Amino acid sequence: MERPRNPYSSAEIDRASHERENEERIIELASSGVARFVPIDTERNLISKAAGNPEAVFLQGMMARAVASTAEHHIFLGYVEGTPYFAVDVTGKETPLAELGEFVDLRQVGALLFAREGSILAYARGMTYWHRRHRFCGVCGSPTRVMRAGHVRVCTNESCKTEHFPRTDPAVIMLVHRGDKCLLGRGKQFPRGMHSTLAGFVEPGESFEDAVAREVYEEVRVRVRNVTYRSSQPWPFPASVMIGFHAEAESLEIEVNQDELASARWMSREELRPENLPKDGSFFMPRRDSIARRLIEEWLGHEAGPSIAG
Repeated sequence: MERPRNPYSSAEIDRASHERENEERIIELASSGVARFVPIDTERNLISKAAGNPEAVFLQGMMARAVASTAEHHIFLGYVEGTPYFAVDVTGKETPLAELGEFVDLRQVGALLFAREGSILAYARGMTYWHRRHRFCGVCGSPTRVMRAGHVRVCTNESCKTEHFPRTDPAVIMLVHRGDKCLLGRGKQFPRGMHSTLAGFVEPGESFEDAVAREVYEEVRVRVRNVTYRSSQPWPFPASVMIGFHAEAESLEIEVNQDELASARWMSREELRPENLPKDGSFFMPRRDSIARRLIEEWLGHEAGPSIAG
């Protein structure tokens, strides 16, 4: 049986990269009336709760054209079941979108959205974030212009002309375990009580497996072996992809690096049973829309649903 995808994965989106070079085709799609636009305001997505559960708001027809006309550019995301989708950044623009919903951080509602909607919103968020931070060339400092349907920015300096592509920073995230216990840590920025898997960015010249071993040792002074890939997840908060692993600890002795973590603790499967978790909020696991929760659930022996709150 095929394993379920992590939230925000975009398997249903046909990115149609071969069409990005055809400017006339992109203009035709954007003005066709059937295209749907995904508005982004300062890394936030437009969500409606009119029906109770949160739903993504996609713009179409006259509203889409009116909003798109206020933006500097729009970004072709691809097709979903034959319908073209575009991202449009409306940060700082006067639009009538407030009557359609509210701009919120996707992580607040991601676990409650249909998987496809979450994927589209995350994709749009990641692309607009990149564009806002690459208005100028990182080589010579000159302004850049948008090319290839929003998937490239090119330096306008004729003596430079450097092409800049959307960036995704790889990060490893790992559930460290030994016997019947797994190691969960608290980042200093975490909400009170939340414990999660260890994680860190991959450094230049480093394999994913090496990054897992290094990060675990740096954070808790534990050596690991049998580093096993499990799955990955796009995480555009702001611009990462999380590569998930399980890793076996060589010992249960830990020494928490206070510069890296607030705390860390070993937890048994029995302790992580829902009925055994503290009811006072002093300990809870990460949200179900995160690969961290997926890694924990896998180790516990059952899958976390991609569209269930928790």
